[in-house]
Amino acid sequence: MELKIRKSGSIYIIDVNGEMDLYNSYKLKELILKMMDKKIQHYIINLEKVDYIDSSGIGALIYICSTVKKNNMKLRIANIHGSVKKVIELTKLMGYFPISNSIDEAINKIEAE
Repeated sequence: MELKIRKSGSIYIIDVNGEMDLYNSYKLKELILKMMDKKIQHYIINLEKVDYIDSSGIGALIYICSTVKKNNMKLRIANIHGSVKKVIELTKLMGYFPISNSIDEAINKIEAE
């Protein structure tokens, strides 16, 4: 799994590329925690290039989501599709995660909140 960070105004967009599984989903958790230490407030996790996620990946997203909420920061998860979307639907977490269909929609929602 490869992680790239880019910025749009005060919002940090994390592009995830590859599989989110037992062997690498911790990388995303560690990256977000490091960014939180730097007092970054707004995050978008872009899952456009993720075609596979397992329970460890889902666990990482739940951890990130709850930690961000606890610290009154803002997070959107964007571009969920295919088997990743099916896994999230099966686990009934579509309502739990702050999901947006695109990066633009995620930026607009964070700016409006």
